[in-house]
Amino acid sequence: MALYYDIDDIMMGEELISVVFQVGANGIGLLDPGSETNRIEKGAKVDLPFWLAHELYLRQAVGVQLPAAYNQKTRKEIQADAACVDLKSRCPYFYELGCMIAPLVRDRTIGSFLLYTFVSRYKEILSKAHRAALAAVPKFFPLLTREESHLFEAAHSSMAAFKKWRLGGSRLERASVLGRKRKSIGEMQTPTL
Repeated sequence: MALYYDIDDIMMGEELISVVFQVGANGIGLLDPGSETNRIEKGAKVDLPFWLAHELYLRQAVGVQLPAAYNQKTRKEIQADAACVDLKSRCPYFYELGCMIAPLVRDRTIGSFLLYTFVSRYKEILSKAHRAALAAVPKFFPLLTREESHLFEAAHSSMAAFKKWRLGGSRLERASVLGRKRKSIGEMQTPTL
């Protein structure tokens, strides 16, 4: 949650996270759809937006549970074939939320899991971005997280610009500054004292 006006950052903060209340809380029963009162009891499990779960965690009011997008089932699917896993449906902000949630759930393996997932999918994303025509993009694109889709679009536009340049776009030219004749050392005037 570093950029106040970044829409992706705002949307990532709205991802629902399961929390368990460590204390009872009055006046916030509306957060728990199963609650008939305006109170949440200690031990109640509630899904909250990440920004609220994070703030309550900092106040030691809740314990954060590991989201399903980072559980053992997902890890095994990614180890089997990372490129085929639909991470977008599990969590559109998979990498960013994973980095934010790791210290809250105290799972030291999330960092290495995120790195492995990114590296495994990165090769496939760049490969498809560089050789895929726009007609082939829709088959692969829906599986990508927001971070990966930005990467794919950047790689695809970079490759399109490179192809345009190779096929007769503007060529590199010598700068006009370099075209001027330089004075030799002998032609330079030495200051007189």
